[in-house]
Amino acid sequence: MARIGEGGRILGPVSAPEPPDVQATWCATLVDQWIALGLRVAVVAPGSRSTPMALALAERAEIEVQVAHDERTAAFMALGVGVASGRPAAVLCTSGTAVTHFHAAVVEAHLTGVPLLVLTADRPPELHGIGAPQTIDQQHIFGSTARFIDVGVAQWSERDGWRASATDVWPIGEPVHVNLPFREPLVGRVGDLPPARTAIDERSPTTADPLDIEALAGALEQQRGVIVAGGGVDEPGAVAALAAAIGWPVLADPRSGCRGFDASVGAFDSLLRDPEFAAAHVPTVVLHLGEPPASKVLGQWLAASAARHVQVLPRDVVIDPLQLMERTVVAPIGEVCVALSSMLRGAGGTPWAARWRHAESRAQRAIDSALGVGPGIGLTEPAVARMLTARAGALVVSSSMPVRDVEWFGTPEQHAVVLANRGANGIDGVVATAIGVALGRRDRAATVLIGDVALCHDASSLTALARRDVSVRIVVLDNDGGGIFSFLPQAATLGAERFEQLFGTPHGTDLELLARAHHLPAVTVSTAAELQAALDVAGSCLVRVVSARPDHVAVHARLHAAVAAALRT
Repeated sequence: MARIGEGGRILGPVSAPEPPDVQATWCATLVDQWIALGLRVAVVAPGSRSTPMALALAERAEIEVQVAHDERTAAFMALGVGVASGRPAAVLCTSGTAVTHFHAAVVEAHLTGVPLLVLTADRPPELHGIGAPQTIDQQHIFGSTARFIDVGVAQWSERDGWRASATDVWPIGEPVHVNLPFREPLVGRVGDLPPARTAIDERSPTTADPLDIEALAGALEQQRGVIVAGGGVDEPGAVAALAAAIGWPVLADPRSGCRGFDASVGAFDSLLRDPEFAAAHVPTVVLHLGEPPASKVLGQWLAASAARHVQVLPRDVVIDPLQLMERTVVAPIGEVCVALSSMLRGAGGTPWAARWRHAESRAQRAIDSALGVGPGIGLTEPAVARMLTARAGALVVSSSMPVRDVEWFGTPEQHAVVLANRGANGIDGVVATAIGVALGRRDRAATVLIGDVALCHDASSLTALARRDVSVRIVVLDNDGGGIFSFLPQAATLGAERFEQLFGTPHGTDLELLARAHHLPAVTVSTAAELQAALDVAGSCLVRVVSARPDHVAVHARLHAAVAAALRT
């Protein structure tokens, strides 16, 4: 590269900075470009090899840097930021096995279309294949679950392309793995950055094809159908308008945000457990919006029907676990619903829609009655789920039983924004995800509903939680083991001792002491009033609700029976 003097005279080549300074300037350039694209949060797991990028992130006031003491927590925190804000966070780790601990969060981001910027430091090429410490093959380590880019060791001769590289790796609706080989020394001085370039993403957003909308409308017109709304719905109001236009009920997963309007049916799981109701309400067509709810009963009812099944998904992925779909439209769900509303006028006001509304009303009253009301009523796991969905704010729900209790027994007038890692349906990183959700929200607050096993699984995320500038209220349902397994056939077919060994898995952890070890306030509550009071305290805390696994099964049976009885009244 030559210097240009006065009058355009070539003065001679510019000498390249020292290698550590090249690395430092390169990282600073990447970060500067990512800030222009919207980066605001970075989660850093401590390590040596990642020093150049860690310093570049920490030096910028535009970026909130959070330090997580282990990589799995770091990755799920970054995931939570993307879940809450739709904007990618960066997550950074050192080389070696540290990288492998990102994998679970990368899988979840891939399956749910959450943007995530995954930055992994690496040893340079000359240290590979010779047994150097903390050196593994990081190429495509996440397989098909992340777009992979190895940017190579920073080269001064390539500085004119650094900003373009930063733009190319920016994630939109996906995780992107950027592998960063660094040479020692790892600390350098940042020089002048290459000139800024306009940070424009040239990828156009997905939009509905008019022919697809027309074909979808033809499949739905003048049919007796239902709408199944799950995670991924972007405009609940548009779903409500479509339901009113076409005269169909909306079987609404709480993650969809579609509960609370006239057509929404929240108690669909209990209703469909009643054989008479299920047989009398079989649709001719089903419109699936987004991801499927957790209810196995709903899935079995849909599969057993002779209905036609069509779906709208916001991303070009396959989500058809029951293999029912005849047609899939890939476009923003709200956009499709608005277009269909203007084209369809179905059975609005007919007995079909009215019967569903009437059944929903009876079911919800029966659930309220069976759970009991009043501040002194003892808490059950479904009662906790119902209380939490009635509170405003973000509610992050663990998989296994909590997500089902929220889906089946959550309040019909839902005020909480319900979020859950349902891409892979794992219990990984629930607390860490909630921390990220709080970081990604303006109110910087989130509530977690989690089981005791999932909390133990993610106990490392409690580290330094009390020091973070967020409010994360952890409500843990403590039945000393894996509660969901008590609902499975194993519970009836295995002997008690073998079942407890392999499925019940009692752990005996004192969860209050676990929280206090991390300087988090902790309390055990047993009534609705105590739970409400505990949640009204400012700051992060742990609230423990004691439950017994056999009692939980009995409560579910009692609630479903109450709904069935209400339908007969």
